[in-house]
Amino acid sequence: MGVLEGKVAVVTGASRGIGAEIAKALAREGAAVVVTARSTTDQPGRLAGTLQETVLAVEELGGQALAVPADLADADDRERIIRQAEERFGKVDVLVNNAAVTYFSAAAEMPLKRASLMFDIQVHAPLHLSQLVLPGMRARGEGWILNISSLESDDPTVPPSRFNAKGTTTVYGMCKAALERLTSGLAAETFNDGISVAALRPGGVVPTPGIVFHGVMQVDDPAAEKPEVMAEAAVLLCTGDPADYSGKVYESTQLVAASGLSATAGSRGSHV
Repeated sequence: MGVLEGKVAVVTGASRGIGAEIAKALAREGAAVVVTARSTTDQPGRLAGTLQETVLAVEELGGQALAVPADLADADDRERIIRQAEERFGKVDVLVNNAAVTYFSAAAEMPLKRASLMFDIQVHAPLHLSQLVLPGMRARGEGWILNISSLESDDPTVPPSRFNAKGTTTVYGMCKAALERLTSGLAAETFNDGISVAALRPGGVVPTPGIVFHGVMQVDDPAAEKPEVMAEAAVLLCTGDPADYSGKVYESTQLVAASGLSATAGSRGSHV
């Protein structure tokens, strides 16, 4: 019996990379998993990986999975994800907001349409999906929301490093900073309801298909962080007591290394 036996999890951006690994890790612990993304067998994206492949991987582990193709920039699609999850499995106990769209260009030059799309996927969608699952979580007196963030949410130094001076991650970092503020705010709002809301960052760069596609890092880079580390950390944060974990931003490598997991191991910030 896994620690998530009888639970139902929704994982966004789960056709590949970190999202797919988190979905598999939750399934290993007994959760029924609803996975969503735009890439399907019928409509594959530019990068390797589809929802059907993730579902197959979960089923090979002996788990249950449902693929819900959706565009997270569309409010109707977001509502459909949760509706289909509840129709199939009856509830949503765990929400992992992992999906992201990223354009690497300086903020001073980025078309507002692209910036708006990034904010829609990485901030508006997590907010809306959280709003959709919170009533059920509150009624049951428990639930877990995990937002996947990034080290890029930290403020760059000024004068800047050569990398930050290019500004190619300014909008991405802005979105992740907003996501972390959403995390702490929702954690405060729901703490007395028995709900945990936390954020998780990779401790290093994870060579996801998107990262490799943009030439940021190669899969075999010795400095790379394996996506399995993020998945292991995600399981910890999607099963823990809100009194220990809610309202914090964690770095995966630190959290996993702290095997005893004291209330503040691997985190920055304090309890809400």
